[in-house]
Amino acid sequence: MRRPAILFAAALLASGSVVVAAAHAADITGAGSSFAAPIYEAWGAAGRDASGVTVNYQSVGSSAGQNQILAGTVDFGASDAPMDPAKLAKGNLFQFPTVMGGIVPVVNVPGVTADTLRLTGEVLAGIYSGDISDWNDPKIAALNPGLKLPDLPIASVHRADGSGTTFVFTSYLARSSQAWHDGPGAGSSIAWPGGVGARGNDGVAASVRNTEGGIGYVEFAYASRNHMTTVQLKDKAGDFVTANLDSFARAAAAADWAGAKNFAVDMLDTAGKGAWPIVSATYVLVPKQAKDPAQGAAVRKFFGWAFDNGDGIARGLDYVVLPASVKASVRAAW
Repeated sequence: MRRPAILFAAALLASGSVVVAAAHAADITGAGSSFAAPIYEAWGAAGRDASGVTVNYQSVGSSAGQNQILAGTVDFGASDAPMDPAKLAKGNLFQFPTVMGGIVPVVNVPGVTADTLRLTGEVLAGIYSGDISDWNDPKIAALNPGLKLPDLPIASVHRADGSGTTFVFTSYLARSSQAWHDGPGAGSSIAWPGGVGARGNDGVAASVRNTEGGIGYVEFAYASRNHMTTVQLKDKAGDFVTANLDSFARAAAAADWAGAKNFAVDMLDTAGKGAWPIVSATYVLVPKQAKDPAQGAAVRKFFGWAFDNGDGIARGLDYVVLPASVKASVRAAW
C-alpha cells in the first residue's frame, strides 16, 4: 500500500488548496446510509487528531444522502444503493466504495436459534409478498427437516425510509423470484405488499426483537451487536451458508470489480463457493469540483486516512474491507 499512498499524497499536494487543508483542522459534514453510520463515526473519532478532520455524520438513509449531496447541503453523501449514472453525470459527482457488508434476515421465532433456520431467496420473496404467512408453512418446513416450526403468523418488517439496504435486499428478491421481479420489484423505496415499516437498520432490528414471529433485514453489524437470530441462506451453488465476514469476503472476491462502472460492483448471489448471497458495498458521493476546494480536500484527506489506517476498525465492526487493488483504483480516480 506504500506506493499508492505516496501517489495519492503527491496528487493532493498538486492541488493548490491541500497545503492549507493539511495545516489546519477542518470540519466536514456527511449524511446518508445507516448501514455505514457506525464505521464513519468510528473512523471520525479515531482519525480526528491524525487527519485534522472532524466528521459530522447524519444517519438519515441512503435516499436522503443522495438528495443532500445533489442539493449541495453536505460535503459528502453516503448511499448503499449506487447512484443512477445519469444522476451522477447531472450532479457532476464522483462515487467510490468505502467498505462492504452483508444484509441478513433476522427472525424472532420461538424455539429457533441463530443460524438453524434455512431460507432461500424465493421463500423470502414469498414471505414478504404475503404468500407464505405462517412459520410452519410447508415451503419453509421442506427446507428445515428436523426443525420444529411453530404454528405462528409471520410478521414481516421492512424499512419505512428510503434505504440502500432495501435496494440491496429487494434486488436480491427480484433476482430470486420472477413474481417479485414482476411485482414489487427493486428500489430504495417500494410499495410493500404488507408488513410494517421501521426507520433505519436500528428501527428494523428493534421491531423484530420486540415482535414474536417477526422477520426483518438489517446490515450484519446491527444483527451482531444486538445478538439477533440470523438465518442461513442458500448460495448460488445450492449450499446453505452462514452470514459472517468469511462468507461476505468470498462474495466480494468473486465479484467483477474491473468491469464495474462507477465502482458499482454487483455482489448479489455471486458464484464464489460459500459466498453469502446478499452483499453490498457502501458508497460515498462527492462533487467532482467542490464549491469550497478546502472542504473537498478535507473529505479526500479523511477517507485517505481511513483507507490507510481504518481496516482494523472496520473489521471490528463486522465490515469487509476493500481489496487493496480497489483502494488503489479509487485513489487513482481521486
